[in-house]
Amino acid sequence: MDARTQLRRPLREEVESRSGYTRTAQNEIYSQFKRLPNPDLVMYVFPHLTGTDPAPVPGYSTIFPFYQRVQYAMPGERTEDF
Repeated sequence: MDARTQLRRPLREEVESRSGYTRTAQNEIYSQFKRLPNPDLVMYVFPHLTGTDPAPVPGYSTIFPFYQRVQYAMPGERTEDF
């Protein structure tokens, strides 16, 4: 029994050594399927009046993604040039 207790390591050391990397489904997907770039289009909407009883709306900026959907590269496809 004494030999067993000497060979056992505390749980804290084991958890701390594995805290740098945890294998999850999300990590696996993102490492295999890289996201392709989807540039943002920034548009400025000028101040205007809106509604049946014209109410002033101040100017503001809004962002639209260039493509409607996020595209992913297949495993092994080159994405470094993007």
